[in-house]
Amino acid sequence: MFAVIKTGGKQYIAEPGKKLKIEKLNAPESEAVSFDEVLLISKGRDIEIGTPLVKDARVEAKVLKQARARKVIVFRYNAKTRYRKKKGHRQHFTEVEVEKIISG
Repeated sequence: MFAVIKTGGKQYIAEPGKKLKIEKLNAPESEAVSFDEVLLISKGRDIEIGTPLVKDARVEAKVLKQARARKVIVFRYNAKTRYRKKKGHRQHFTEVEVEKIISG
């Protein structure tokens, strides 16, 4: 059984017991969160596709940690003009563990 959820402008495949790194949520660690924007639910051969969301469906998860991803280096360079600019960025994320999928 799995579901496709939408959070933070991205879509994720959620299965019970699976850990996901998603965009930062304002929730403390070890708190339960619920995702109401469920786009698809699959139970073996039975598939529910939402238009655009599956009615009365949600995915419940537990927040494991709030952290920052590895540094991404942004380097701009123009040849022959002595132009170099180096910048780093670390994106915040929330790691959650999917506990159960509730269909409508």
